[in-house]
Amino acid sequence: MRTRTYLVVLAACLSAFDAVAQEKETVPLTELSIEELLNVEVYSASKFAQKITEAPASVTIVTADDINRYGYRTLADILRSVRGLFVTYDRAYQYVGVRGFNRPGDYNGRVLLLVDGYRLNDAVFDTAAIGTEFLLDVDLIDRVEVVRGPGSSIYGSNAVFGVVNVITKRGRDVGGAEVSGAAASFHTYKGRATYGRQLENGAEVLLSASRYDSEGQDLYFPEFDDPATNNGVAQDLDRDKVDRLFAKASYGEFTLTGAFSERNKKVPTAAFATAFNDPRNEAIDTQNVLDLAHDKRISERLEIASHVYAGSYYYEGTYPYDDPPSLIVNKDKTWGNWWGLEARALTRLAGHRLVAGVEYQDNYRQDQKNFDIAPATTYLDDKRDSRRRAIYLQDEIAPRKNLLLNAGVRYDHYSTVGGSVNPRIALIVRPKDETAIKLLYGTAFRTPNAYELYYVDSVTSKRNSDLEPEEITSYEIAVEHQPRPNFRLIATIYRNDIRKLIDLTIDPVDDLLVYRNIGEVRSQGAEIEAEHAWTNDTRLRASLASQITRDQVSGDELINSPRRLAKLNYTAPLFANVLRAGAELQYTGSRKTLAGNTTGAYTIVNLTLSGLQLAKRLEISASVYNLLDRQYADPARPEHTQDVIPQDGRNYRLKLDYRF
Repeated sequence: MRTRTYLVVLAACLSAFDAVAQEKETVPLTELSIEELLNVEVYSASKFAQKITEAPASVTIVTADDINRYGYRTLADILRSVRGLFVTYDRAYQYVGVRGFNRPGDYNGRVLLLVDGYRLNDAVFDTAAIGTEFLLDVDLIDRVEVVRGPGSSIYGSNAVFGVVNVITKRGRDVGGAEVSGAAASFHTYKGRATYGRQLENGAEVLLSASRYDSEGQDLYFPEFDDPATNNGVAQDLDRDKVDRLFAKASYGEFTLTGAFSERNKKVPTAAFATAFNDPRNEAIDTQNVLDLAHDKRISERLEIASHVYAGSYYYEGTYPYDDPPSLIVNKDKTWGNWWGLEARALTRLAGHRLVAGVEYQDNYRQDQKNFDIAPATTYLDDKRDSRRRAIYLQDEIAPRKNLLLNAGVRYDHYSTVGGSVNPRIALIVRPKDETAIKLLYGTAFRTPNAYELYYVDSVTSKRNSDLEPEEITSYEIAVEHQPRPNFRLIATIYRNDIRKLIDLTIDPVDDLLVYRNIGEVRSQGAEIEAEHAWTNDTRLRASLASQITRDQVSGDELINSPRRLAKLNYTAPLFANVLRAGAELQYTGSRKTLAGNTTGAYTIVNLTLSGLQLAKRLEISASVYNLLDRQYADPARPEHTQDVIPQDGRNYRLKLDYRF
C-alpha cells in the first residue's frame, strides 16, 4: 500500500510536467544584494507579494541560506530561532509557542501551517506538525514566512497567533542531481537524494526522497526511579524513524505538488499512564498531500489563482498498560481524509489592490478508534465528517503617498459549529522613507476539532461535544526603521484577548482528561529586533521579547509561558571564504509547570561551520548543538506523570552534500 502511494504521487506530479505555458522569473534569495535581502517581498500576509514594510503584520523570513548556515534540522529548529517564538518537546512531538502562549494539551492548532499556500493542519487534530513528523525535508525549503498575529480574515480557523508558510524550492534551484548524508549523535543518520531541473521550454521538475533514522538515547525519569520500573531509565525508547517523498512539477500556469511522509516514534515518557520502559509504546504518523495550482495573469490589472487539493492523515498509537496479572495492549487509531478547492482574484484599480476569494473543504473522513487487542474490547469507534465554506475580501489602498490602508473580512461556516466573521484592519504610515509605523487590529477564531469534540476512551479521557469556538482580538503597533540600506530595527507592542479558550483539563470528579472552554486570557508584551548586514556577507540579528500571559479570572500566569525570550544569530565567512561560521544563542525564561513549579531559565548556544569543499562539488558542514552542555527541561503535559521532560545535552552533526 505504501509503495503504491509513492508511485501514485510521483506519477501524478510527472504527468503535470506536460501541461501548459511559461512561469514568471524570480531572483533566488542567494543572489540578492544586502539592501534587497532586508526588503525581500512576503506573500503570506495578504495572499499577494508585497514588501515587508507594507505587509499588514509583523513578518519574519528565514531563508535556505539561514537553514544551511545555522544547521537547522527541522522546522521546529527554524521556528525556535524566530523572534517571540519558542518550542516545547515532550520526546514525542514538538509544539510551537507564540508570544508567551503554548498550552499543554494543544497540538499546534493555534498556528496555521502552509506549504506553498497549501493548508497542512490535518482534519482531526488540526495539528501543525513541526518536528521530524513535518512533511518536508528542510533541505527542500527555499524560505519560511512567519506572519504574526491573527490571520483568520484571509485564512479562517487556526490562524490565531500566526501563519507559517513554507515555500519549497523549484527545479531550477537544484539544477541537477544532489545527494546528502548526515551522521549525528545518538546513532542518528540521514540520507537524501534530489533531482531538479528547468528545461528549455520553461518546464520544471523536482523529485526528492529521504530517510531519517535515530536510535535516540536512554532517558532517566526520577518519577519512575524504582527497581520494578528499571530504576527510572527508559531504555532504547527514544527511537525516531522518518521516510519522505516529495515531487513538484510546473509548466506555464500550472504547478502540481505531491508529498508523502511516515514517521515511527518510540515514546519513552509512559504518557497516558502506560507501562514504563515498554518497547511497544510508540506512535506512527502518516501524511499524504496532492495539490494542483493554477496562476494566470490576465492583464496588468487582473490576476487569478486557484488550486484543488486532497490530503490524508493516519495516526496509530500503541499503549501498553500494566493490569496485573496481565499486560493489556491498547491501540489508538485516527484517519483523516479531505479534499478542497480555493479560487481568488487580485485586481488593481484606481489605487486599490483588491483580493476576493472563496474556499471549500470537505473532511469526508474523521474517524477515531480506541480498543484493546486482547481481550478484545472497543472503547471508541467514532466516524464523522464535516465541511467548511468561506468567502473573503481584502482591499489595500494608498490614499496618500506615505499612507497605506489594508482592510479585510472573511466569513467562514463550519458544519459543526456554524459561522464566524473576522475582520482585519491595518493602517501603515511612513513619516519618512526609511520608517514604517503599523497600527494593526484583527480578530481570529479556532473551531474545536474532532479530537477535542468526540474523543473518549473511558480510561484516561472523556468527550465534550458542547465545545464552542475560541476567539481572539488582537491589537498591535509595529515600527520598522531602516536608517541605512544594510541596517534595520523593528519594535512592536501588542495585546491579545482570548475568549472561550479551549483547554485540556482534569475533571476532579473522575480524574479524566476533558477539553473545556475556560474563560478569558490576556497576553501582552513588547518585542525589539535589530538586523545588520556587511558587504562581506557577515550578518547579525538580535531580538528580545518580553511578554506576560494571564488568566483574567484567577489572575494567574499561564503554564509554559516564559516572560523573556532572547535570540542572537551571527554568521560570517572565515579563512578567505573557505569556511562560514553560523552561531546562535537562544535564551528562554523560566516557565510554570502543571504542578506549580518552574523550569528555570536557560541559554542554549549552537555553532555550525559550513562550506568546506573536500573535493569538487562535495561540501561539508559540522554542527554542535547545545555547545555548553546546558541541562534543561520543558514543562510536561497533562498526560504525563512527570512534571518536566528533560532535553538533549551537547550533541553533534556532520553533513555531506554532493552535487552532480
